[in-house]
Amino acid sequence: MGGARIEALLACGYAIFLALLAAILEFVARYSHRRTQALPTVGFTYHRNLDLWTCPTGQSLHRAESDPQRRAVRYRAQAHHCNACVIKNRCTDSDEGRVIEHFPDSWLQSGLRQFHRGLSLALLLLAFVVLVLELLRQSELPEQIGIATLAICIGGSGMRLLHTVRSPHSKRP
Repeated sequence: MGGARIEALLACGYAIFLALLAAILEFVARYSHRRTQALPTVGFTYHRNLDLWTCPTGQSLHRAESDPQRRAVRYRAQAHHCNACVIKNRCTDSDEGRVIEHFPDSWLQSGLRQFHRGLSLALLLLAFVVLVLELLRQSELPEQIGIATLAICIGGSGMRLLHTVRSPHSKRP
């Protein structure tokens, strides 16, 4: 019976490895997306309660327009503030004021996001299948309980990821 325990441990270890790989993939994908999103707004601060951005010199960029087709919101600073600003050359070359274009749900809706999420879900599904197959092979109750518990945890993680694909993402810029 020692061989069956080793096989169960190997299956559990492999499933845990796949689940960790899925978690790392999710973390790296989210981190990369947040950094990419933040580049055009470095130095600017979003004030959610006021729905406006503040530039590094303290001027406000108010919501100017929304584009429902592209799911974009544009915020614009007043031209006379930008044109008189000492750091204008580092901020914008427009004489009409700095514009920030924000896509509230771009991470959730992007094809890249869906690709990464699909990979993560595939890894979790593979881990779950490995555990279910090993569960069916086991005859000892302690191994069955341990494998079933791990399968439930991994299945729950997959359901949580699947749920976040279908749920609205936070509206935070």
